[in-house]
Amino acid sequence: MDSDRRHSAVVALVELGRSQHYRDRADAGHGLAGFAEMQEAQGPLLELVLDPGDTFVTRVTAEAVLRRRDRVGLTIVASALAVANANHSDWIHTAICDVFSIFSEERDGAMQLCEEMLQDPDDRVALGARQLHEALAAIDPVLRPA
Repeated sequence: MDSDRRHSAVVALVELGRSQHYRDRADAGHGLAGFAEMQEAQGPLLELVLDPGDTFVTRVTAEAVLRRRDRVGLTIVASALAVANANHSDWIHTAICDVFSIFSEERDGAMQLCEEMLQDPDDRVALGARQLHEALAAIDPVLRPA
């Protein structure tokens, strides 16, 4: 793995995330999701999930980090949910439904990670994990194991 190039990619995407154009910010959020495990990507991803200029950026970024289906992505979304206004919260919930409404195993795995995150020492993560867990519990996935 070439850490210098990965760092350069994150730096470029963070800069794109500061654009005045919402499509640039949405593209940055989508791209940064692939680097969410890198510390320098996490703050900018949280900012893009809570984008003050356009909720399209919120939805695209939230969906991209949720599609990681890992603790890092769920933590970013949980942190955003804990402080999101009603409008951002609605679009984050839409992304949650879009990502986890098909396969019950994926939804159940995310719920299990949220249960672990409830013990997080960061109160914001724990609060958001509770909200995320509740949103996931309300989903009735289409496909279940045979």
